[in-house]
Amino acid sequence: MIDDLERAIEAMLFASDEALDARQVANRLGDEMTPGEVRSIIVRIAARHNGSGIELVERGGHWHFQTPSDLAHLLRRERDDPRKLSRAAAEVLAIIAYHEPVSRAEIEAIRGVQTSKGTLDVLMEAEWVAPAGRREVPGRPLIYKTTDAFLQHFGLNSRKDLPGIDDLRAAGLLDPVDLAFEEAVGELDLVKDGEEA
Repeated sequence: MIDDLERAIEAMLFASDEALDARQVANRLGDEMTPGEVRSIIVRIAARHNGSGIELVERGGHWHFQTPSDLAHLLRRERDDPRKLSRAAAEVLAIIAYHEPVSRAEIEAIRGVQTSKGTLDVLMEAEWVAPAGRREVPGRPLIYKTTDAFLQHFGLNSRKDLPGIDDLRAAGLLDPVDLAFEEAVGELDLVKDGEEA
């Protein structure tokens, strides 16, 4: 049987237009509940909705209701296509996601080309990237990090869920020139190991 507290938490999560973490829910309840106690109730609610027409999911420590992916096609509406990221913006976003916190100069060093301020502005406007402070080096450059909105948009619980090099290779997403270079370096290492033995 569902108690009133569980119903209140469920209603709060369902009605919220943004994902909430356990601390936010505990604060809204105003009772003497710890975020840990609230989280255990949220986990129980999520388990109850598992396999139903809606599911309660956690993304980056925040919880929200959504349609299960296997039913999403039933709810799609015709709409304008969202603006697609330019190749440069996608590259910059990937660099920030994998190397954060990272400065603009570090992004440019990895990409090998200059990065326009507009590219970073687009990512910040989408709320996928945010300033993370300043690097403690001469010039104190601004450094960037990904946000919880980035995790939610891409369906990640944390940055640890980003695909690794083996996943990217298996999906055919690595540049064939890079793959050939990696193989050549690997063969060169084998030759060096053979000469040393």
